[in-house]
Amino acid sequence: MTDFADTAGGWAARTLIHRLGQAAVDAFLLALSFWLAFELRFDDSVPHRFDTLYGKTVWVVILTNMIVFVAMRFYTKWWRFTSLRDLQTIFLGVVIGGLVVITILSRWHPIHSPSVPRGVLFISLVLNLMLIGGARFAVRSIMERPPRGELVATGRRVLVCGAGEAGNILIREMQRNRMLGYIPVGIIDDDPRKRGLRVHGVKTRGTRAQLPRILREQRVDEVIIAMPSAPGAVRREIVDACRKQGVQCTTLPGLPELITGDVTVRRLREVRVEDVLGRAPVEVELAKVARYLNGRTVMVTGAGGSIGSELCRQVAALGVRRLVMVDHGENNLFEIELELRDHGPTSLTAVIADCKDEASMAQCFQDHRPHIVFHAAAYKHVPMMEHNPLQAIANNALATNLLADLAERFGVERFCLISTDKAVEPKTIMGATKALAERVIETRAQSSRTRFAAVRFGNVLGSSGSVLPIFQRQIAAGGPVTVTHPEMTRFFMTIPEAVQLVLEATGIAEGGDIFVLDMGEPVRIIDLAHRMIELSGRQPGRDIRIDIIGIRPGERLHEELFNVDEHVRPTRYGKVMRATRPSLDVDQLQAGLTELERRVAARDDQGVDEVLWSTLGVGREQRVEDENRYLQEPTSTEADT
Repeated sequence: MTDFADTAGGWAARTLIHRLGQAAVDAFLLALSFWLAFELRFDDSVPHRFDTLYGKTVWVVILTNMIVFVAMRFYTKWWRFTSLRDLQTIFLGVVIGGLVVITILSRWHPIHSPSVPRGVLFISLVLNLMLIGGARFAVRSIMERPPRGELVATGRRVLVCGAGEAGNILIREMQRNRMLGYIPVGIIDDDPRKRGLRVHGVKTRGTRAQLPRILREQRVDEVIIAMPSAPGAVRREIVDACRKQGVQCTTLPGLPELITGDVTVRRLREVRVEDVLGRAPVEVELAKVARYLNGRTVMVTGAGGSIGSELCRQVAALGVRRLVMVDHGENNLFEIELELRDHGPTSLTAVIADCKDEASMAQCFQDHRPHIVFHAAAYKHVPMMEHNPLQAIANNALATNLLADLAERFGVERFCLISTDKAVEPKTIMGATKALAERVIETRAQSSRTRFAAVRFGNVLGSSGSVLPIFQRQIAAGGPVTVTHPEMTRFFMTIPEAVQLVLEATGIAEGGDIFVLDMGEPVRIIDLAHRMIELSGRQPGRDIRIDIIGIRPGERLHEELFNVDEHVRPTRYGKVMRATRPSLDVDQLQAGLTELERRVAARDDQGVDEVLWSTLGVGREQRVEDENRYLQEPTSTEADT
């Protein structure tokens, strides 16, 4: 305790000395500018009647301005970090102080002395602006100047792609902190108005089309893509040019990833496959569309998973009062809690609980009284769920029904189910369980004050159920990379994009809504494999073999986002659509859920899939007919090729 007190006392004393030093310099500059104003006004020949006026009034100038400067918190900042925003504050403070001085000295003057000439007062104000602001930027310039031994810069020669705000910030940080080991040698930008211009002294050397030549001429070691809003096609072109020249390429994350973080060199990372898929980036004003979260208690189930953890990150950054993170896995929950502990909401609670356990979930709702629930907990792996139907039904369908019960009982305002395109005309156990969960949401909304909604989207790159980790492991092992069919396509979206649209959709839910996210154009799985192999620095077919292994049972060649009986309408958010359809009979649904609960409790998996399909209103004949239709669909289409 004594050591801490000594440390705290020493820090406070140093801070006080630092602030007093800043104030002393400003007082000296105020006195200097007032003296110079007399000299400039009278062309270095001040009349004798003003000989004593300076000494009698300078204290008014200093005292008045210093009171204004202190009130505007001039001395709470280090001069070495003076920014343009600080300059605006300095300008405002000096002008206010100068006008107050002019008002005082225009109405008052010392006894037996003339009034201070107004020309002197206005000249003094202008000089104050120059000296007070200039002193701070002079300190910043001196502090940022490299030591004499570093005048010949050493480090990685970097070319920055993008002369916008992000590129500006990166270049400034590289120049300010030489320890980063980056030397910006040029910028490329496609805007013809920026050609030849300089950003912090770094020249714009050309456009993206001239990149190969610039890489050779400037002996570039690394290219940094500083364009968070650039489409995948632009990033892919830059990456391809760098790969041909043998130059490393890194990037700032896209807009969805940057939504909760600032642009900084620490955010740079290797280019990933999601950066070059060609999707247009999703731009969402989260702070505006997610106002419904402000000051609320939010519960996220499956909080340790890929979707759940990103939900936690983005929700925590939106001003919620409390975030309750629920997961049955200890390790993943610990990781996301540790990540958010110092940067999350006022109250952050991690709860280890199984969504299938009624007692523990009821206790969780009672203890925390959430206003909004995002239900992301689910089993996702299609082949595995085919062999474990009871667990799939219990976790994906019955747990959703249980949480919906608790949401109504404890007065939850909004409940959002994270669904999947596998629930569209389902052909697998996993898809059928998610389809049943959607039906539960639709039916609940008919007589509930809670606004129930489900958000349906396709494959999420990097999630635990995605093909991405599988391909990464296969490439790391030297191959082969296995693809089920050369013409198979899937919709893809990044995790941050998907979560942003989930938050957006939940805010406009009216009750019973099934929202479908615009996933863009489908991507061929084999093209994805090619891109991942190329990004690893190897050539498909030569360094890494690609094997076609055939479509697995229940797997489709092309995914769909809507059921055949759904009517799709746009919403006020262009990337979110609302799907409506006739509801299931409530009695049929409840009877099916009751029978499924009985079978799960008895561990009776004989015929449980038939009960599942019949609850959805899908008979065996219809399933066979649908299966034949999918098997007969063409293996390639004009759009796919």
